[in-house]
Amino acid sequence: QVQLVESGGGLVQPGGSLRLSCAASGFTFSSALMSWYRQAPGKERELVATITSAGGNTNYADSVKGRFTITRDNAKNTMYLQMNSLKTEDTAVYYCKWRRHGLDYWGQGTQVTVSS
Repeated sequence: QVQLVESGGGLVQPGGSLRLSCAASGFTFSSALMSWYRQAPGKERELVATITSAGGNTNYADSVKGRFTITRDNAKNTMYLQMNSLKTEDTAVYYCKWRRHGLDYWGQGTQVTVSS
């Protein structure tokens, strides 16, 4: 079955960096458009970044452009989110997502807390 497992979250000070990973299994990862989302307390889940199947095209939310980088390693069935210059407002649970035939598959999420 489809599994998405995020890791790499934690507590970091403002201005710091983290790299999140999303390990995928149960589907042809190398053919999949993948996305990172996040959900802060009391807010709706929002799209952070997307990456096409071969990694050639990426898109970012305006709030993270220039600070976050989405990449993937199809040989490892893993997607990454490098987060630099973190701000307190980046605090959220971060999820990876795959959509197929209108059905969304989500990981369990990983908590990122940016605080001094």
